[in-house]
Amino acid sequence: MIRLQAFKYELMPTGGQARDMRRFAGSCRFVYNKALAMQKENHAQGNKFIGYVAMAANLPVWKREAGMAWLQEAPSQALQHALKDLENAYKNFFGKRAGFPCFKRKGCGDSFRYPDPKQIRLDEANNRIFLPKLGWLRYRNSRHVQGELRNVTVSQSGGRWYMAIQTRREVEQPLPTATTAIGIDVGVTRFATMSDGAFIAPLNSFKKHQQRLARYQRRMSRKVKFSGNWKKAKARVQKIHARIANARKDFLHKTTAAISKSHALVCIEDVQVKNMSRSAKGTIEHPGSKVRQKSGLNRAILDQGWGEFRRQLGYKLAWNGGMLLAVPPHHTSQTCPACGHVSQDNRRTQAQFLCVDCGYKNHADVVGAINVLARGHRVLACGELAQSGCSMKQEPTVATTQMTA
Repeated sequence: MIRLQAFKYELMPTGGQARDMRRFAGSCRFVYNKALAMQKENHAQGNKFIGYVAMAANLPVWKREAGMAWLQEAPSQALQHALKDLENAYKNFFGKRAGFPCFKRKGCGDSFRYPDPKQIRLDEANNRIFLPKLGWLRYRNSRHVQGELRNVTVSQSGGRWYMAIQTRREVEQPLPTATTAIGIDVGVTRFATMSDGAFIAPLNSFKKHQQRLARYQRRMSRKVKFSGNWKKAKARVQKIHARIANARKDFLHKTTAAISKSHALVCIEDVQVKNMSRSAKGTIEHPGSKVRQKSGLNRAILDQGWGEFRRQLGYKLAWNGGMLLAVPPHHTSQTCPACGHVSQDNRRTQAQFLCVDCGYKNHADVVGAINVLARGHRVLACGELAQSGCSMKQEPTVATTQMTA
């Protein structure tokens, strides 16, 4: 079994190296935006899509243009990989896996990649790495790199620079140490409720810092834009955002690691977070109702990180020999697990479930988790869901192994 894995570390660059990395990220952003503008203009003229090979042939021309000599200072392979990222963005759009590619903005996701491992030298004994046109950089060595080095991605987040080293190694096919199966119902009041009755309380990292974040954002809004004081205020806001994201990421990693080690089969709802967190404000002709309440619910949903929770569960279960199964979420909290009766009246409140047909009583989230596990078993057994006397074809959705930082 081939495992692709990424190891992420914080870099400790000198002042000159930090300036060079900002310039390299800006060069890659410029090349990406210039190529995207060319693709849009080419499409407007009715021509065919420009592939990577044809687009990459423009790089030497752009470097020779007047006032563009600074492009030559950036690593050429990093610029080429920016064009590959654009091509992948178009492929994801054509495959209906993502929206249409948009222009990149300075300070938002600044990064660049070294795709050739032959040009990279890693010295773990002295906590440093050699990258072309940057030289030796020191980094915080928190764990040992395992496997054959494939590429290195340098990125900036919250005013700090990081590197992600992707490796490739062959491991034995894992066998699950656990033998149990469990269903999980995700929510806002309870982050995850298990079919055995246990639940995990939500972290709500954004909610904990919301008032402090708003206070610093107001201070930032009162500063003259792009002034020195404005930049200082912006750095404080970025620091709070980074703390929120890091706390959520740490919570999700610990939670998914514990679940993946304890169960061989995990069934979850195939929830569409984008649709659930859609704004309710409507249009001028058809304004929405209860917009303020819906915006609060949307904020709480996005604060949980359900998509990242599912992604991490997928590859961690695969690494431990387990399986992740996503089932349709319809009526999971309105179906009685005892008699199968489906009714909106079964769920009296957000937490109370009482079947109007047989009198079965339990917590609504536990009922949802039990139904999710039952649907997962039916999918594995016959590939279909039998409900209310009818069958709905549903292919089992198993998450594949993904790269983790």
